[in-house]
Amino acid sequence: MTQTVTEALTIAEAAERAGVSTHTLRYYERIGALRERPERDPSGHRRYTERDLDWIVLLTRLRATGMPIATILRYAELARAGTATAAERKALLLEHRDEVVARLEQLRHDLTMINHKIEIYDDIERRRIVPDP
Repeated sequence: MTQTVTEALTIAEAAERAGVSTHTLRYYERIGALRERPERDPSGHRRYTERDLDWIVLLTRLRATGMPIATILRYAELARAGTATAAERKALLLEHRDEVVARLEQLRHDLTMINHKIEIYDDIERRRIVPDP
């Protein structure tokens, strides 16, 4: 069931639900990252639907995982073109997933080094605390 403008959320409500600022929503709209421009109520205020929110959450996840804005814009352009671009969108996401996996592996390696250093400092502290015989 499609929401009507009167059932949709204000920009403040949408921002809160999506976990972003109103500034971010306006920015996404201005640069063309939204799949569809939000509808406007009779007074001209933006109204967001659940579908809009789902898209905004996707955008925030893609940004949080390091996807460049240019790639997000390409993805949005492809999405607007419809199902004929599904294979291209999938390829874009597969490439991004590979990049995310590589960063995760690097972070795991970095975390191992940090944990090793912490163990060294734990050892130093234990040696200082042990009373002399």
